[in-house]
Amino acid sequence: MAVRTERIPHIMSISRRTSWAAALAAATLVAIPAAATAGTAHHAADGTATAAAAAGAYTTVDAYYAPAEGKSGAALKAALHDIVKNQSRIGYDAVWNALKVTDQDPANPNNVILLYSGRSQSKSTNGGGANDWNREHVWAKSHGDFGTATGPGTDLHHLRPEDVTVNSTRGNKDFDRGGSPVAEAPGSYTDADSFEPRNAVKGDVARMLLYMAVRYDGGDGFADLEMNDRVDNGSAPLFGRISVLKEWNRLDPPDAFEKRRNEIIYNTYQHNRNPFIDHPEWVDSIW
Repeated sequence: MAVRTERIPHIMSISRRTSWAAALAAATLVAIPAAATAGTAHHAADGTATAAAAAGAYTTVDAYYAPAEGKSGAALKAALHDIVKNQSRIGYDAVWNALKVTDQDPANPNNVILLYSGRSQSKSTNGGGANDWNREHVWAKSHGDFGTATGPGTDLHHLRPEDVTVNSTRGNKDFDRGGSPVAEAPGSYTDADSFEPRNAVKGDVARMLLYMAVRYDGGDGFADLEMNDRVDNGSAPLFGRISVLKEWNRLDPPDAFEKRRNEIIYNTYQHNRNPFIDHPEWVDSIW
């Protein structure tokens, strides 16, 4: 695999994102009452209660993470799993409409921002055509063979809009540095066994994968998803490279777009949070 030096050490966000950072800063990061989200709550496939009621129990983000306070390493990972596993779930068809909200272009409410491409594209162009956008599983669904089943296959914390062709190019590759430029995704690179996203979303990708490794531990009928420091993981429930992903988490901290997305998923859809968006420093504590 061809390995190159990092091109630009850090790009905080694309211009569309910075234009609305001030507006986001005025918003509070607090849970909304469960009654306000009751209309959007969904029940788990196994009939268990959703997390909508639990969402209303927390008045601040700090309160949400209180059980993890003072922990590190494996104990922190276990505590975060116990927190974020309490969630509502949505079906795969419902993901289409959810992504039109979570990934809306702040400069154009009729569009979504495509993850790797960075392109603003009409919400109505979702589908399977060559220039449409579709649902990209950042944790490739073949890594653990969970498909599109309600659970990891429909978890909005790692599902993003992406150009159909770029999605196909990425496939189920692990993430690493190196490769050739990806057509229709400026700043992204790929080779036979890995994919490197554009600088503006390197940290986003890392935090989505690490969320999945915390949320899904094999205890709810799905594979135990874990990180490792290799590529070409195939169908194993593993993803890498963790050393590179940790670096990307540091170089590209959460921006306004990513934070807003986390809030929408928590308040409106799943009622759980990605802890590494709220506390990116926990990545180095666990891994």
